[in-house]
Amino acid sequence: MALAVSFTLFSASNAATTTGPDVLRATLANGLEVLVVRNTLAPVVTTELNYRVGSNEAPAGFPGMAHAQEHMMFRGSPGLSAGQLAEIMADMGGQFDADTQQAVTQYVFTVPARDLGMALHVEAIRMAGVLDSDALWGKERGAIEQEVARDFSDPSYVFYSKLLAALFKGTPYAHDALGTTASFNRTTGSMLRRFHQRWYAPNNAVLVIVGDVQPRKALAQVKTLFDAIPARPLPARPAFTFSPVSAQTLHLDTDKPYGTAVVAFRMPGYDSPDYAAGVVLADVLSSQRGKLYGLVPAGKALSAGFSFNAFRHAGIGFATGIFPKGGKPEALLASMRHVLRDYLHAGVPAGLIEAAKRREVAAAEFQKNAVSGLATAWSQAVAVEGRRSPEDDINAIRAVTSADVNRVARQFLDFDHAITAVLSPKGSGRPVTAKGFGGKESFVPKEVKAVTLPVWARKDINRLVVPASTVHPVVYTLHNGIKLIVQPEQVSHTVSVYGHIDNRPDMEQPKGQEGANDVLDALFSYGTRRLHRVAFQKALDDIAADESAGTDFSVQVLSGHLDRGLALLADNELHPALPASAFRIIQGQVASAVASRRQSPGYLTGRALRAALVPRQDPLLRMATSKSVSALTLAKVKRYYHHVFRPDMTTIVVMGDVKPRHVRREIEKYFGAWTARGRKPETNLPVVPPNRPSTTVVPDNSRVQDQVILAETLGMNRFKIGRAHV
Repeated sequence: MALAVSFTLFSASNAATTTGPDVLRATLANGLEVLVVRNTLAPVVTTELNYRVGSNEAPAGFPGMAHAQEHMMFRGSPGLSAGQLAEIMADMGGQFDADTQQAVTQYVFTVPARDLGMALHVEAIRMAGVLDSDALWGKERGAIEQEVARDFSDPSYVFYSKLLAALFKGTPYAHDALGTTASFNRTTGSMLRRFHQRWYAPNNAVLVIVGDVQPRKALAQVKTLFDAIPARPLPARPAFTFSPVSAQTLHLDTDKPYGTAVVAFRMPGYDSPDYAAGVVLADVLSSQRGKLYGLVPAGKALSAGFSFNAFRHAGIGFATGIFPKGGKPEALLASMRHVLRDYLHAGVPAGLIEAAKRREVAAAEFQKNAVSGLATAWSQAVAVEGRRSPEDDINAIRAVTSADVNRVARQFLDFDHAITAVLSPKGSGRPVTAKGFGGKESFVPKEVKAVTLPVWARKDINRLVVPASTVHPVVYTLHNGIKLIVQPEQVSHTVSVYGHIDNRPDMEQPKGQEGANDVLDALFSYGTRRLHRVAFQKALDDIAADESAGTDFSVQVLSGHLDRGLALLADNELHPALPASAFRIIQGQVASAVASRRQSPGYLTGRALRAALVPRQDPLLRMATSKSVSALTLAKVKRYYHHVFRPDMTTIVVMGDVKPRHVRREIEKYFGAWTARGRKPETNLPVVPPNRPSTTVVPDNSRVQDQVILAETLGMNRFKIGRAHV
């Protein structure tokens, strides 16, 4: 959530301030704020241009105006057509994205570092002007209306939109940025062009550049391209006047194989002095040592937690609990309310508050490990939250006290003004199968027209080269067969450890024991033979580590705690507790879940696709059923564990602030005694013949869009000719 760099604001136009070689900030004469953060993790750069305009500023009756303009930014500008823009992005490679939120619209390029000038040139042209013709809007409107139709057929989105309306009635927060078909049908190109002229001004923008660049050289490029774009007067921002929330209960159906129970509250926003305490409170309520998560091992919920989404003037906090199809949401809601009220009466444990603060501080260091993620962090802090830097949030969290958290809990977890919601799982019917193929439509143009690029683009495209790799791992094979790969990186004081055991449950589970892998996977969260569930989680909290065990296992930890992090990871991976009491609860939960998912359109689609591609007896068609899960015993699950978990089928990758030889010693210390038993299990799927043509239709009455998948088996893969993997 933050970057640990001190930062100084300044006000002089065209001046630049830096606190060292890695961070530079400037404001151009036209008001454009520029932030350059040097990060040498990879030879790439991310530019994130933030316009301080979003759904809040949408005209009355046109809630998706900012979203529509985001789309139209890719439809061309004077001097840069849509075809030229698409060609430039394709030739550069990299990643390109945009999003519209309540208070900001963001345009993101991640490209090779040498192509920074290309990305900046594109953004300068689009800031200076946009075409926004009625003809172009007519073409784009269909695409954005499809997006609207898709989201409004998603029960989770419908719930979120209703939640916004209930919590923020009478304010711009009552709707998000998506928009509606009705408003888009009334939108014109001239309206969009006027919206761009009003809000897409340099004095309403923050440009964040993060990557393997020289900050002052990057700033010089920005000045060359953006200095001539004039500042413009900005319209008044909308006012926010909040009325008390009227308590109510929302009932919706969901196509998921499980249901969701929600209790939601209005929470403090970024501008509130209570925001940091709200963040810590939400972290505490989500803790696996907390009472809300405790509903899961008690068998009262499949999962449970607390989320916090904030805007500038207010936020949303909501407790969620997942229940199986056929479960009782009323009982789960009652348990969730009881837990939250207990915290209000007894107070939030001080130990959980300190653990939450440690984790937030550690997360700030981990953000340096992704160039694009670090750009997002700076954009969020400066353009969205109005901070000087991400460090402001961390400093505020460090200052939070137990008294602050308990005061915020008592003020905002107000059940007299809470919104309750239940999303109940509903099936969509069974698949209908037919033989053969009918005709098909194609939206690919008959002829792909070549475009002539602008002179500046042709020059840069012609010199594009593949950047040299900066990854030079050291590879070891340990005496017990573990393959260890170590990649030193010094951009942050963190270490990430990822392990994978080659496995394929479809082939390794004995017949009649399908679902053993699902039960085993859930059991890993119950601690180790040495440390029970809560004690194990406390040990992780003490070093602010994130850990998971299973056939895919990992730990992320500050480099100073690598030894302890590896010790806990190995203890959980090699000596899981697998308690009988937890097994009985998980077995029932998994049995209920696999029964419910057989009514899910998504699951039915996957099953139907596999059935069409492989023979009847192929391992891919084996599936867990309520019967197979209910027939499991703890002894059978343990036998599956010993059969699958073996060092000679394991690869461990360690990346971060480490030295390879030291890592090898640490891995050998904690994983060296791990030995394999018996023959290696087979994990390669058998060769399959080419599939026969067929069509399968899976109805989904809750959606307004169709999804079409065209697939076939291939007689080769990247590893071995003649072996098909689906």
